[in-house]
Amino acid sequence: MRDSYAGYRILLVHAHPDDETINNGATMALYCARGAKVTLVTCTRGEEGEVLVPGLAHLASSHDDDLGTHRELELKNAMFELGVSDYRFLGNYRDSGMMGTPTNDRPDVFWQSDLNEAALLLVKIIDEIKPHILITYDEIGGYGHPDHIKAHSVAMRASEISQWQIPKIYWNTTPKSVIAAGMAAMKEVGSDFFGSDDIDDIPFAKDDSFATTLIDGNEFVDAKMAAMRAHKTQIALDGPFFALSDNLGLAIWGQEYYTLVRGEKSPPFDGNSREIDLTSGITL
Repeated sequence: MRDSYAGYRILLVHAHPDDETINNGATMALYCARGAKVTLVTCTRGEEGEVLVPGLAHLASSHDDDLGTHRELELKNAMFELGVSDYRFLGNYRDSGMMGTPTNDRPDVFWQSDLNEAALLLVKIIDEIKPHILITYDEIGGYGHPDHIKAHSVAMRASEISQWQIPKIYWNTTPKSVIAAGMAAMKEVGSDFFGSDDIDDIPFAKDDSFATTLIDGNEFVDAKMAAMRAHKTQIALDGPFFALSDNLGLAIWGQEYYTLVRGEKSPPFDGNSREIDLTSGITL
């Protein structure tokens, strides 16, 4: 199994350090361990992220974007845990912050970047590595963060204008059934992590029919959790992510869902007619 994916190349496009681990950590670790070439492109350094560690709170108040520099190191450590050696930043775009905040108006933030200029930066990477698979967000960036939306737009635009035509493109997705289980588990520990008891209020909850593909990375949950811990300014070790693990079992982090938006859905399938391999149907 160690070299079962040798020759396959996977490109992930994310907005900030930690997004890759939360969404795709088990997938990345699985395909790396089995010989695929995995490349991560992160569009900003996460300068506007909320610092959850009191001892590092000074980074968020720095006028020199020290938080972004620190999060570069966190990303490096997380990629070590997942086995990813090729990780890059898309230019020097700054984190835009949440929608409607003053930082959105800064000229150097990713949200304000010219779409074609940013896409051409990604095209250079696509033409270099020639990925068989692209993974990014859906058209609302999962939950509406401007950098997630822009990362989606840049990734899709780059895939359209690149000389290399990527055979399969996936968007991250989270089925409603999975969110419902998470909501029930968090309710048991008295957490209001999701902010609502109504699943239709959760922007990233998708009807289960959107989940065309399920990657079972349970064998690599430990690597994913270690990578999450590496992003310590953003993910509290005693916070809701790890509470979910306690109440639903670590398997909740090993199962990662995707929507196939380019390419043919191909066997093998699971019992719910979902693909179980990103590379299925691709001939090297």
